[in-house]
Amino acid sequence: MFLNISQPVECTPLALNNEGAADIDIWIARFDLLHPELSGNKWYKLYYFLKDAAEKNATSIVTYGGAFSNHLLATSAACSALRIPCKGIVRGEAPETLSPILNRCAEWGMDLEFVSRESFNTIKHTFGLHSGEYHIPEGGFHLLGVQGAARMWDAIQHLKPTHIITAVGTATTFAGLLSVADAYVIAVPVIKNMTDIPERLIQLNVDLNKTPFEIWSAYHLGGYAKTTPALYEFMNTMLTIHQIPLDKVYTAKMMYAVQERIQQGYFKKGHRLVCLHTGGLYGNLPLDRRV
Repeated sequence: MFLNISQPVECTPLALNNEGAADIDIWIARFDLLHPELSGNKWYKLYYFLKDAAEKNATSIVTYGGAFSNHLLATSAACSALRIPCKGIVRGEAPETLSPILNRCAEWGMDLEFVSRESFNTIKHTFGLHSGEYHIPEGGFHLLGVQGAARMWDAIQHLKPTHIITAVGTATTFAGLLSVADAYVIAVPVIKNMTDIPERLIQLNVDLNKTPFEIWSAYHLGGYAKTTPALYEFMNTMLTIHQIPLDKVYTAKMMYAVQERIQQGYFKKGHRLVCLHTGGLYGNLPLDRRV
């Protein structure tokens, strides 16, 4: 396909100005640099679905997401590059004005269909070939998505991390890492009251006893896409000092959590942290204040 799932990924060392950070090594894996819109973990999660669809001679791709879904954006970009028609089933009623992400999906050629939240929740995990249409579940939540996300380990294992930290939406990327990583894996959920992550992992056939993990559930900052002045300030600091842009929905909250845990003394001397930049920067466009 047009992006190589085995291509190297830039890993940037960070010197966070926090008490306790001097004795640990910190990198941020720049999966966001793979592609401006089909970036981060999105291409990895989509890869095996699109490969399967091609092998089954699908005539189009159908997938699911909300109005600010990076998954929809990535799918539309991938289908445009692969020259296969696609449709996005969007949660909620059609707005008077499309979100920047949905507008970009439409520019990529994605047909948008809006359904009620109730209907969406009953169909969002639809998978496979149906009358020529190949359905990909929301966020790639399926074993094929896990298989793709697991390949992210290939790009960072040379750093020999003791800890991998990733933001979590559907938990598909988290599941992929847990299936292969030789490191302690930390999840930072960005959705309020996301208490079902272990159940999601079991649905995705993850052995909960294979790889040690932890869930930091206190960094959603009010809920999905919710922000605070402190988060904006942190994003600006990361951009100004480290030249690393973060998105307000996922990676900013993940890195904010890492900084706070360092300050609290969670990590010890000799720990080697790899924080995953999972893309999503297009989601910053609705911000009232640019970062």
